[in-house]
Amino acid sequence: MTGDSSVRVAFHLPPQVLRSYFTTFYLTEITVRDGQRVSDYLHPEWANLRIVQGALPEARLRDEPAIAGVRAIFTGPTSTTVHFSAGTSRVWGVGLLPLGWATFVGAPANTLADRIFDAASEPVFAPFRSLIDGVFGPEPDEQAELDRIAAHFAGRLREPLADAARIEAVHAALVDCETSGVADMAARAGLAAHTVERLCRRYFGFTPRTLLRRQRFMRSLSQYMLDPSLRWIGAMDGHYHDQAQFVRDFHLFMGMSPSEYAAQPHPVLASVMKARQQAAGAAVQALHLPQRG
Repeated sequence: MTGDSSVRVAFHLPPQVLRSYFTTFYLTEITVRDGQRVSDYLHPEWANLRIVQGALPEARLRDEPAIAGVRAIFTGPTSTTVHFSAGTSRVWGVGLLPLGWATFVGAPANTLADRIFDAASEPVFAPFRSLIDGVFGPEPDEQAELDRIAAHFAGRLREPLADAARIEAVHAALVDCETSGVADMAARAGLAAHTVERLCRRYFGFTPRTLLRRQRFMRSLSQYMLDPSLRWIGAMDGHYHDQAQFVRDFHLFMGMSPSEYAAQPHPVLASVMKARQQAAGAAVQALHLPQRG
């Protein structure tokens, strides 16, 4: 928070029946003076729906055109950063785990990965429109809004997917910090490598190799963001061979060097990561452990 802006973030774990489908439901309230805006960088993460009340944000996936003037933004699973700016607003976010994607999104994840959409107009997100239109009431009411989000998704639950147990097994292997490579991931999941490849592309958005590389990077980045005194060398994940390998990953996932990133202010994400760590036990979505409902 600065003298010109404030950010409040509240993370809510979904009801038990929905817990295996979502990371959290989260409310971000941004206040800035005199029509100003704050900007920051989202890290690589799972898919998200963000519904906005107030000043509409602008979001740009690296090397892609910006999306602006949109009250509901759906971001597919990402392997790169999203730069955004926001004014005074209230934003409800819904973070979808891979099983949540499989259950609530009617398209393969790899076809929508690293893309940003206007969720109110894109046909594939039509089932979300009643939530987009109805989440906010005439007056701000966090609990009532949270209840509407939970009721929307509880009302859309159907019979468990045939792939559900395998998706959860792959996810558990992915987030295990001891998993050392694709073959190890398949072994921990108890599945053939080609099955893991198919599941990852369809429900996780990327190949197993890319996902494991993202996990390694996000473990490092979250360590640094929670405790900058570690410096980058102290925050690096143990699966990195050397600092040069970490720097290459930083450029790949964030489009800049570690020093460039550290030199920039993070008025939104610094608050978000600390609040997420306290509420959900994971500072970033990619590290969120899958939980059975």
